[in-house]
Amino acid sequence: MPLMTELDPDLLARLRQYPAAPVESLLAHRQVQRREFTVPGADGAPLPLTVLAPAGDGRPAAAPCVYWLHGGGMVMGDRFSQLDIPLEWLDEFGAVVATVDYRLAPESGGTSLVEDCYQGLRWLVGHAGELGIDPARIIVAGASAGGGLAAGVALLARDLGTPAIAAQVLICPMLDHRNTSTSSRQFSGVPGVWTREMNEFAWRAVLGDTPAEEVSPYVSPARADDLGGLPAAYVDTGSAEVFREEDTAYATRIWAAGGHAELHVWAGGFHGFDALHPGAQISATARRTRTAWLARQLRRM
Repeated sequence: MPLMTELDPDLLARLRQYPAAPVESLLAHRQVQRREFTVPGADGAPLPLTVLAPAGDGRPAAAPCVYWLHGGGMVMGDRFSQLDIPLEWLDEFGAVVATVDYRLAPESGGTSLVEDCYQGLRWLVGHAGELGIDPARIIVAGASAGGGLAAGVALLARDLGTPAIAAQVLICPMLDHRNTSTSSRQFSGVPGVWTREMNEFAWRAVLGDTPAEEVSPYVSPARADDLGGLPAAYVDTGSAEVFREEDTAYATRIWAAGGHAELHVWAGGFHGFDALHPGAQISATARRTRTAWLARQLRRM
């Protein structure tokens, strides 16, 4: 994605024409069983969902599952975006990776995006046996907008009482529609991967004219009054990015509510640094640290 200052409808349309991430190249050196499904959204709309599982006779009958939600500001991207991140956990833990194409803004808005993600998760749990998934070891994970949606799904599942989520991995998550933090203002008016102006455009696309006090916490998780009773969370962000403060505040509020969270702020990291430059030393360290946390969580499950 090119460095930009602002995002508008015409530029968004051009960005959406960029070819999707070639998932075949990510799978070429792996022994993976790929299965494609269409699952119903809450309104019956068809949602493409891909399930990737380690192939071979040594695979356990019930493996942990990473439910991956892609980034792209809730206005672009598809279910294969940033998929190299959860595929590392397929390699490391023999985890099943599932990823859904939730509908994008502005064509869809409000709670419809997080509801699509929640319905995909419910479908996975309902078909856990045939997919070889252990329903007690489901991790919701995502980057950027996908991290925010993963947090929203965790809140929604807690409040509705189902399904059980074992852990959440929130990578530079997009959590707060208010866009008023110091870090947000620091990254305004200069080209970047994701700027304050781009963030404002994306939130307008999702929320339209919804009054601030009526924005759902499932869409903007920073608005949730109570962060208690959530699955253990891993939150990481860069020091040089728009979301730094909303991400650190979210982890702090989980601790304040008596919950379990691990927070990392990577010095010098810009938005999406480890996805865009996975070979950099800081990226490799961030990925190893995240994977080590997930290993500890899986041992406890």
